[in-house]
Amino acid sequence: MPFRFYSRLLLAMFVATLLCAGGADSLAATAAPGQTADAHTAGHDEHHTLPLKAVELFHIGKFTVTNSMLMTWIVAAVIIICAQMATRNIKQVPTGAQNFWEWLVESLYNFLSGVIGSELVKRTFWFFATCFIFILTLNWFGLIPGVGTIGWGHTSPTSGNFIIDQPLFRGANADLNLTMAMACVFFACWILWAIQMNGVGGVLVHIFGPKGKSSGFLKILLLVIFFLVGILEVVSILFRPVSLSFRLYGNIYAGEVMLESMAAVAPKFLAWLIPIPFYFLELLVGFVQALVFMLLTGVFTLLIAPHDPAHEHH
Repeated sequence: MPFRFYSRLLLAMFVATLLCAGGADSLAATAAPGQTADAHTAGHDEHHTLPLKAVELFHIGKFTVTNSMLMTWIVAAVIIICAQMATRNIKQVPTGAQNFWEWLVESLYNFLSGVIGSELVKRTFWFFATCFIFILTLNWFGLIPGVGTIGWGHTSPTSGNFIIDQPLFRGANADLNLTMAMACVFFACWILWAIQMNGVGGVLVHIFGPKGKSSGFLKILLLVIFFLVGILEVVSILFRPVSLSFRLYGNIYAGEVMLESMAAVAPKFLAWLIPIPFYFLELLVGFVQALVFMLLTGVFTLLIAPHDPAHEHH
């Protein structure tokens, strides 16, 4: 297994994702334009809810850097450095970090091979494995104490408490920009893989062509029916990036809001204790959401790929 190759693919994937996520305008702000950090601080001093829009930290020219982007860069750097260190001196009998990295990559490879087939996984494994590792690490880094609680704020005029309304870090997958960027990268890869495996004509036949054998009037009727079904399939395909991005974003954002709410309902001396059981729940949710994103993208790719006889029964 060329582990150096996969570590460099991690780097390429992260760069592409971060470029897509670098828009100055927030998609979340478009979904709820009136909900900003300032709007939350007004009248909600005692219980500050995570805003839909990521906080803008600074600008590089016209390029806006938000707290979720900063978290994304840190996590990407951590994964890339760990991958490079683990594969720098490859040993015949792996130990330490190399052993863990080989176990992780090999386990993901075998798992995906059983789901989408050995031929397809050779072409697409680099993307699916990167998505899983990247999303899982982002989800778990968002649970580190200090994420969302270190930054700038103001003193509440009613209670005198200091309220953080501009955190330095934010759970990256709780920002719709990043989840949409990853979904769009997958959509571009999906189109490329579909054309490579089937050709442009094969893709059109796969979507609009009639299934099964028929003749005469029935064949004409099936042509019309499957053409209409193909139009619905195109609409479904176009909505896949939207469903992928909102599924991941919604679950992670809801988890962070839940943790904040659990800390807010308890007295101050118990505010650190009440959320602890929910942290373990969010660890599980972070793993499940990374797995779901990887499996859905894999299944979507399998649906457009030529059928592997070994997987016909699926």
